[in-house]
Parts: sequence; structure tokens; C-alpha cells
Amino acid sequence: MVLLYFGEKYTTAMAMDFQRLQSRLITNLRERVRSGEITERSLARVTGISQPHLHNVLKGKRLLSVGKADQILRQLHLDLADLMDRD
Repeated sequence: MVLLYFGEKYTTAMAMDFQRLQSRLITNLRERVRSGEITERSLARVTGISQPHLHNVLKGKRLLSVGKADQILRQLHLDLADLMDRD
């Protein structure tokens, strides 16, 4: 992973965007678990994220790092566009 420094103004904006996308990803995952499309255990297995950590993320007790969010997106074949507004 390559991180670029864009200055405080841009990194703050990027962090806000990541928070919004992270929230949408977590909502997407909750819906998939609730609908039975995937279980926490199988999601943990395919992403390499521990099931307890994933459980805490889905319950709102923990946050995802950029790397872990990326792992989930890749394994579920999701794109950032899938999480963005469709205006």
C-alpha cells in the first residue's frame, strides 16, 4: 500500500471520505449477514480478519483500517463505486 501526503487540508477531507465509505461498507456487510447471504464466520475466513474483530466492527465497537476495508472489498468483489452515492 502506498500512502501519499497531501497536506493537512487534503488528509482531513480524505479521512472524512473514508469514514463515510467505511460506514457504508459496514452497513453493506450488516445487510449481507442479516439476509443470510454471508455469515460472520465465512466473511472472516475469506478476508483473513478475525471473527471477533469482524463481529465488533459489525456491532459498531471497532473500526476498520484502510487495509482491512480493502481486503473486504477485494474478497467480496466490491468496488468503491458500489458504496458511493448514486446521484
